[in-house]
Order: sequence, then structure tokens, then C-alpha cells
Amino acid sequence: MEHSKDLIYFDNAATSWPKPEHVYSFMMEFYRATGVNPGRSGFDLAIEAGSLLDRLRLRLTRFFGGDEDTPERLCFGYNATDALNLIIGGVLERGDHVITTNLEHNSVIRPINHLVRDGGVEATFIPFDGAGFVDPDDIAKAIRPATKLVIVNHGSNVIGTIQPVKEIGRICRERGVTFVIDTTQTAGIVPIDMKEMNVDALAFTGHKALMGTTGIGGLCIRKHLLLRQTRAGGTGVESIYPYHLEEYPWRMEFGTPNMLGVASLWAGQDWLDEQGVENIHAREMVLAKKLVEGLRRIEGVRFYCCDSLENHLSTFMINIDGLDAGDVGMMLDVDHNIATRTGLHCAPLVHTQLGTVDIHGGVRFSVGAFNTDEQVDVAIGAVTAIARWSAERRRRGTA
Repeated sequence: MEHSKDLIYFDNAATSWPKPEHVYSFMMEFYRATGVNPGRSGFDLAIEAGSLLDRLRLRLTRFFGGDEDTPERLCFGYNATDALNLIIGGVLERGDHVITTNLEHNSVIRPINHLVRDGGVEATFIPFDGAGFVDPDDIAKAIRPATKLVIVNHGSNVIGTIQPVKEIGRICRERGVTFVIDTTQTAGIVPIDMKEMNVDALAFTGHKALMGTTGIGGLCIRKHLLLRQTRAGGTGVESIYPYHLEEYPWRMEFGTPNMLGVASLWAGQDWLDEQGVENIHAREMVLAKKLVEGLRRIEGVRFYCCDSLENHLSTFMINIDGLDAGDVGMMLDVDHNIATRTGLHCAPLVHTQLGTVDIHGGVRFSVGAFNTDEQVDVAIGAVTAIARWSAERRRRGTA
């Protein structure tokens, strides 16, 4: 544990760390006392475990602005990637057309590409503008008679821009097209209201700003949307029935749920309620602004789609002239004990459009709820030292 003791962690877009103490303590207490299989047995402890699961469905449905009268449509899975596969595969069929964007994570790009290659689906990828935003009018122009689905990354995990999903959702509702958002980077950071945003389904993960563990996530589905089943297995109920159940939540849930993850999400909701989502985001953006302004003053540091922090997460990407992104990340880690994320960030189309593929991506900073002013100061100093070293090396012709 010594290696993490003094670590300055700016990789919260990958997973939030550390978690609130309440999350750690509640998980341990719940799992010690109630760590049994919910819904599989009729004894009191199993019923108690199932009660937390059902209460969390309703709590998260309210959190996402879903349909409170059908909380069973809040279904749990491994993570957002798992949920996105269920949604994409559950909506699209041969002959359908899907619209998505160049801002997507591979959790959207790859399932769609597989359906294009193997399933007779057509896809359109909409580019973002110079500030990092998708124009809703570009979505509207791309809709065809065969368009079945529009799916958009609510917040970019690379450049941090928050997309105008309400406007895109309105267009989709008017045109009768299913609209899905990937809230991996935004759930727990910015308020989400599915009804107000005209969102038909969303995917979420638990281990980022929702302050849960890895291995838990899911999907929230509006009551008017029917997803086709693409998997089958155990549900713990109606075991004599030879096919997977069509009723929610079992329609989209398979096997034993991750109850430790469920406990972590419950405790994470406690913490978010106590702190206030807007307050957390505001604090993060104060630190992000200080970090961006400090790094912007350093000669040789290049930003991407970060001229303004309006409609932005506390995530942004830089490069340093003359250095590979991976080398910068290694120097930050080894020499300054600062954790960032380098490379293509599982979002190759972003880097393709930005022209950063050939330089191996970029260095991503993502400020979290537990970062401090002092850590920001250290990061600015560290990048200053690395940029100066790089400039001196180029001056001497040793690059």
C-alpha cells in the first residue's frame, strides 16, 4: 500500500479514487451481515438482500429521472460496456441504420462495427466541431427512414465536453428514433433527467463518479421502449420455464447480481445526496480551471478542445512538444508520483479526428472529488519541469 500513500491521482475518468469512507464501511458491513444470494431463497437474510437491490433500483431510477412507476426497468450488469452491448444489440436488427459520433468509447464503436460487419446494420459517425461538440443539426440531417437508433456519449472521456443531449433527444423524439446516452463520465457529476432530455435508455457504470466499485453498472430503460433479449440464463424465479423471462428486470439481468457492487452504489448515493452533485462538480471545475490555466502558461504544452470550460467536465487532454504521450505519463508517474492516463483512451475516433493517433494519443488529466489545490500546484510544477527538459533537449538537437 506504500506506493499509493502519497500518489497524486488525476485519473478519475478511469475510476474515482479514493472512494468516500462511507462506501468502504457500508460495503463491509452489508457484505458481512447480508452477503447472501438475493431472490434465490425464501429465508429472511435473502429477502433482506433482495430488498436493498429493489430499493436501489427505485433510487437510481429517480436519480436518472426515469419512470418511477416502473423501477424494475433499472437493470444491473457488469459495467457500462455490458449495458451498452445489451442496448445496442437489443434495438438494432438487420436493415437498421444507427447514428453515433466520433466522441464514442469503444464500448459503443465496437458493438456497432460488429453489427455493421456481421449483422447487416448501417452506421453513420458524426464528427465534433473545433470546440469538441456535436451539432444536433448534423444528427437531424443524418436521420433516414431506416434510422432506428441514435446513441451519444453524454460526456467525452478524452476531451471532457458535455454534449447537448436535450436538443438531440428532442430531434429524436420528433422523428420517432430511439435515443440512448452513455453516461459513463457524467452520472454523478452532472444532473441527468431522462424525461426532460427525451432519453429512451441510458447506460451507466458504478465505479466512477457514482462512487461504487468496479464490476457494477447497468441500464435504465423508459417504459415505452422494448429491448430484444440477447442473452439467457438463471433468474432465480420461474425456474420451470424453459426460456429466459420476458418481464423486467429479469429480461435484462442474468445470473447472480453483484451484491457488493449494489451495496457500494447504495452508499455512493448516500454520499452524493449529502454532498450534492452540483456542488461536487463545481468544486472539481474550480480545480480543473486552475490546472488548465496553470498548464496553459507553460511553453510547449498543447490543449485539445479546451478553449472554454463551459459545458465541460473536469477532464482534458494535453501533449508536450517533442515528447510521446506515454513518455510524459511515465515521467509524471516515476519522477513526480502523479497518475494520469495516456494513449488513445479507448476512443480512437476522437484521436483520429484530432490527428493525435500518430503521436500515440495524449495525456489526460481528470480531476476528482478528492483532489486538492496543493496537488494541482504540484502537477503544474511537474509539467513545467518536463516541458523545460523537452525544450532544452530539442535546443541541443538530442530529441
